[in-house]
Amino acid sequence: MAQVGFDGVTKRFGDTTAVDELTLQVLDGELLVLLGSSGCGKTTALRLVAGLEALTAGRVTIGDRVVNDIDPKDRDVAMVFQSYALYPHLTVAKNIEFPLRQRGAGKEERSAKVKQAAETLGLASLLDRKPAQLSGGQRQRVALARAIVREPLVFLMDEPLSNLDAALRVQTRADIVELQARLNTTTLYVTHDQVEAMTMGHRIAVMNEGRLQQVATPEDLYARPTNVFVAHFLGSPGMNLVEGLLVEGSGNETTGGEDTLCVSFLGASVPLPAEVATDVRGSGPDVVLGLRPETLHLSTDGPIAATVIIVELLGAETLVICRTETGARIIVRQPASAARPSIGDAVRIAVDPEPRAYHLFDAESGLRLGDRP
Repeated sequence: MAQVGFDGVTKRFGDTTAVDELTLQVLDGELLVLLGSSGCGKTTALRLVAGLEALTAGRVTIGDRVVNDIDPKDRDVAMVFQSYALYPHLTVAKNIEFPLRQRGAGKEERSAKVKQAAETLGLASLLDRKPAQLSGGQRQRVALARAIVREPLVFLMDEPLSNLDAALRVQTRADIVELQARLNTTTLYVTHDQVEAMTMGHRIAVMNEGRLQQVATPEDLYARPTNVFVAHFLGSPGMNLVEGLLVEGSGNETTGGEDTLCVSFLGASVPLPAEVATDVRGSGPDVVLGLRPETLHLSTDGPIAATVIIVELLGAETLVICRTETGARIIVRQPASAARPSIGDAVRIAVDPEPRAYHLFDAESGLRLGDRP
């Protein structure tokens, strides 16, 4: 096993900065996901570890070695590409054993390792076939098997599921998680799919425009995003983000009659839970309020007035997409068993009273307010 380290890593292509001072540690045996939209620098970061791109500044380490000037073949990493990169004229067995031949391994060693990798990935009955005779999922497993037989210090995976259909992606990502846990090999996994990232990664590093935004466990990223970008990017659908204003308001039964801090947004004024108010008092007054769709619900006495514009049925749940009187678009997630409105219905939306429902960000910087753990 080995750690992978990025220490102030920068990569420029002419006037374009693809990776901007990236500092990040991938732990021994960890599956860390680099997540971001197209062009955010995640694949470039992966290629810098593989040695397929040269650094502009900073250093990359694998284990205790600085690998900036080490050839790709000598870095002891195995890369799995989106395109599979299989040799079409070779059988599955020959594709899997190819890196062993390159390394000069003997026939018996090659045969044993190919057999073991094929059994691990359910390819034992396909060893005599060629890539054209395989499904997309089978080809991806061949690419994984070819990486396994190398027994590298690090696996590098560049959107390996992007070419698979939805059902096969779900199955194959489970296979990769199980395989990585069994082998306990340090893995850096690149994807733009936040569902993939949330279900696979021990930790997720979110990138945007070449810069690292936040690195944390999936649970922590979802519960406590560090800025509005991460807040909206993580979640399916993303967090509702609306402009708001922090104002002092008079207490009520909920607050015990004491002065409380309210957030004014979308034509409503809602008292903040005490824990949240303590964290953000003295900030603002201009804020961005983040509300996850599952912390909203339709209620006859909800403070937010809106009109239903779309209803999406998703089996066990329903997404109700509304337009507020102020013109903002708000998504409410509710169980399929809840009463379902129709398009055009006038509704009212309420926010759950729990502190976890409220995410407040500085309107100017976009950074999260408060330091509640």
